[in-house]
Amino acid sequence: MQKLEDHAFVLLVVLATLAFALVLRPFFGTILWGLVVAILFHPLFLRLNASLGGRRSLASVVTVLLVILIVIVPLLLVSAALVQQASDLYGRVRSGEMDFGLYLQRILDALPHWARQGLDWFGLSDMAAVREKLRGVATQAGQVVAGQAIGIGLGAFDFALGLGVMLYLLFFLLRDGETLLRKVKATVPLRTEQKTILVKRISQVVRATVKGGVIVAMVQGALGGLALWLLDIPAALLWAVVMAFLSLLPAIGAALVWGPVALYLLATGAVGQGLFLIVFGVVVIGLVDNLLRPFLVGKSTRLPDYVVLVSTLGGIEVFGLNGFVVGPLLAVVFLVSWDIFRRSEAPDAA
Repeated sequence: MQKLEDHAFVLLVVLATLAFALVLRPFFGTILWGLVVAILFHPLFLRLNASLGGRRSLASVVTVLLVILIVIVPLLLVSAALVQQASDLYGRVRSGEMDFGLYLQRILDALPHWARQGLDWFGLSDMAAVREKLRGVATQAGQVVAGQAIGIGLGAFDFALGLGVMLYLLFFLLRDGETLLRKVKATVPLRTEQKTILVKRISQVVRATVKGGVIVAMVQGALGGLALWLLDIPAALLWAVVMAFLSLLPAIGAALVWGPVALYLLATGAVGQGLFLIVFGVVVIGLVDNLLRPFLVGKSTRLPDYVVLVSTLGGIEVFGLNGFVVGPLLAVVFLVSWDIFRRSEAPDAA
């Protein structure tokens, strides 16, 4: 009977946990980013707490206000400008003022004969078909952007509610986070050393993914946008954001944006501008990752690039934008869990 009661209680705990997770599901992204921001700004909170004489509530309030000033407000301003530029670009494409097919034709005309023959072999020389495809892609992309802009306007209340909940949650995570973490570690039925390794690696991968990945991507996107703005390329802010997102993924990078622009400039006779963009992209933008990421993250905390790429793409596919953090996080839990299992089965293994 005792065993039956124990099993029944475990079942109750599992069902209650699943039910509560279902209740929290609409706020999954809010809770996730609250936890991420709390992990990133916890060192700052500790310094403020020490300087304020151990008044944790006041230190938490100050930290939240700093998050609003240095993160939330700039993001809102950039988002507003981005929506405006995206709408303007869509209008210019629809009106025919911007024709990506024509730009591609100019690049093709500037290619040497052997290169055009290679394109013929791959069936890429039919500019009429290519231009039609590009026009369709641009129209679909514009419709998505316009739909998202409308969705942002209609969902302003939901966004404000989620942001308010995140900041409210952030206050308590900063103030009581250490106590909550101790309770969670005491409750999870794992060995002490296993829980310590998991918590340490999860914290590391969150900092590595967000602090390293996002800051490096923002710097690369900003530098790329600055270069395009100096060259008077339309919608420079929009392309800067695209470059920042591409920079989040290993082996992809911002060159997918500035590279074709440089080729177009060279093909249309703007040789000086094209060479400037190539040199700036390779020397300045390309070296940011190699110089800045090790300084921000450190090599010991990084996942292999192929794991980051696959887990990030898969995470975004399953969880949307939240998958940028969830994907690598699940990857590190998977890798660390199997490493712990390997060590427990073979204690002498390295």
